[in-house]
Parts: sequence; structure tokens; C-alpha cells
Amino acid sequence: MPASRVYMLWHVHHVAQDENGNVVHFPGADFSAQEDRGDDVKLLGVYSSEERARRRIASARALPGFRDEPDCFWYGEVELDADAWPEGFVSGC
Repeated sequence: MPASRVYMLWHVHHVAQDENGNVVHFPGADFSAQEDRGDDVKLLGVYSSEERARRRIASARALPGFRDEPDCFWYGEVELDADAWPEGFVSGC
């Protein structure tokens, strides 16, 4: 049986600034958020297809808050029942 995949959709309201005082958004196509510096990350949903995730982005762009940063949506494909962080992590705190 093939693995089931879904698309997780996120929006980031960016407020973290770089050393020049510019708000840092997504560098290239990579997800970027600095919650410890004020970026606000929201999970908009988990979708069965990339097309459904894209339709949600299109509708959310018209909504308060989201329309202020219409290019700060990010989605990624994930496999259901696949472990993440299988070896744990080391905190820098």
C-alpha cells in the first residue's frame, strides 16, 4: 500500500528584522519564521492535495491579517504515520 501524503499549510506574519532593520520574509522558497523574535506562525490546515492547499491560500489572501502578507504562505507535503525527529534534538537554550 503506498504511503498517504497530505499538505500542511502555514502562514507567517513576519515582524523579525535583520541587522539593517528590514523585516525578514521567506528567503527563496524556504520556510522561515523566528517566533522568538515576534513572528506569528499559524497552521491554516492539512489538505489532501496540493490543489486544495492552493485554493485555501487564494481564499485566505482576502481575509484580514492574511491579506497584509499575501506572499507569506507556505505548504509542504508530509507522509502520514512517518516519525519526525526520530533521534530527538539538542536545544540551544
